[in-house]
Amino acid sequence: MISQILSWLVLLVINFIKSSGLFGIFILMSLESANIPIPSEVIMPFSGFLISKGVFGFWPVVFVGALGNLFGSIVSYWLASTIVNNRERVYFLKILISERFLEKSKTFFEKYGSFSVLISRILPILRTFISLPAGIGKMKFFRFCYLTFIGSFIWSLFLTYLGKILGDNWNVLEKYFRQLDLAIALIIILAAIYWAKKHFNISFKKRAK
Repeated sequence: MISQILSWLVLLVINFIKSSGLFGIFILMSLESANIPIPSEVIMPFSGFLISKGVFGFWPVVFVGALGNLFGSIVSYWLASTIVNNRERVYFLKILISERFLEKSKTFFEKYGSFSVLISRILPILRTFISLPAGIGKMKFFRFCYLTFIGSFIWSLFLTYLGKILGDNWNVLEKYFRQLDLAIALIIILAAIYWAKKHFNISFKKRAK
């Protein structure tokens, strides 16, 4: 069932790029960075394959891919910032995003923000969701934008080049990235469970006092 859905998604991505060109690459990469599960591991290698066929130029594809990522990331950043700003009015958000969590997030991005955003942009899965904690942690917007673009440009360059040199075999990358996605997803889930357990235990102890 999952493999059928993935195959359908890959076909949808390919057909959209074929019909929409560079604009299609921009839209798909924007959606990916706006937390919609559209794999850049399909978008950019297939675009690289089309470069080898003379359909696109190499640098326009890389630039448009990175620009799409930046746009989608700004949307995610803005959404996270809006949620934080409204947490006082929404009780559920106030429980979910505590003052302690906000303070830790802000401290983290003041100390490691540049490094974490830049590195996350070249890692599967993490690259899609890093904008949310950056927005929650109120990372400086200009710094967030230029580091996001640099990391996205490196990722787009890497995938596009692989697709170009692999040619007709561009899709062999998909199975390797899928395995990496699963490994990183497992790490994220375990980290989230640990955070939730620690966070809510602390909250309970404070109430008990």
